[in-house]
Amino acid sequence: MFPARDGAIVADLSHNALVSISGDDATAFLHGQFTNDVEALEAGAAQWNGWCSAKGRLLATFLLARRADGYLLMLPAEIAPAFVKRLGMFVLRSKVKIVDASAEWTRLGVAGEKAGAAIAAAFGSAPQPMRMQQRDGVVCVALDARRFVVLSQAADVREKLGTHATPATADEWEWAGIQAGIPTILAATQEAFVPQMANFDLVGGVSFRKGCYPGQEIVARTQYRGGLKRRMARAHVESPAEPKPGDTVYSATFGEQAAGTIVQAARAPEGGFDLLVVAQIESLQSGGLHLGSLEGPALELRDVPALAAAQ
Repeated sequence: MFPARDGAIVADLSHNALVSISGDDATAFLHGQFTNDVEALEAGAAQWNGWCSAKGRLLATFLLARRADGYLLMLPAEIAPAFVKRLGMFVLRSKVKIVDASAEWTRLGVAGEKAGAAIAAAFGSAPQPMRMQQRDGVVCVALDARRFVVLSQAADVREKLGTHATPATADEWEWAGIQAGIPTILAATQEAFVPQMANFDLVGGVSFRKGCYPGQEIVARTQYRGGLKRRMARAHVESPAEPKPGDTVYSATFGEQAAGTIVQAARAPEGGFDLLVVAQIESLQSGGLHLGSLEGPALELRDVPALAAAQ
């Protein structure tokens, strides 16, 4: 049995930072910066969202949850300081306050087939996907039926969840995210992909009906005029060394030219590593991808959502 798949795990998510964004102009400001429709996000709901460079390349992907008094945004801690600083440069005269609130909140992840039952046992009920419930200093956000983020200002939340879920590592939590096909942009992959390359459009992280945001013209042109040559797939590799975000993959179709990039990797329950990889669509169709070089370990494609959707 692998609890992250078959049971319920609780993992420390302190490798993620939590950013608080508030103020009278917060909604309009974020709507003009991020890839998703922030104005349509109701209090008590959450969405996947992203922030792009002027060239339409992802600088970050993150969970954005709306509370009555503002927004909570969770993203990898390694890119959070630069994210907060850069986002703050665009505030200008807007009434917006952006604060790294990580020190104020314990951040935990609950995942697995029985994750919903564990949340309900600990807190009385479990929210529906992309909704949140708040009580007694605890915010619980359901990412889907098998993954929940718990944010707490209460001291005993870790112990309370530990009686209903197996303590686990952050790697097991990341494995669950890989199975869900949700890309996390880290420092090694910043500005590597337009949102569609990382399937961010397929998981509801991009709105094509909203107004402008940094890189919007390029993202929209990619969507409506075609020309997208790379997409993200879920894969598995048997490798003696753990693949890292930003590592390259190769295929015979493209020879010595890299055919793709590793987005994330986590140790798989059956051994080896499960991956999210952005690669040339042609190489995903033909297979034969290898990690690191043409002679490197072979990737076994497990799921290619964009190609399946096109059939």
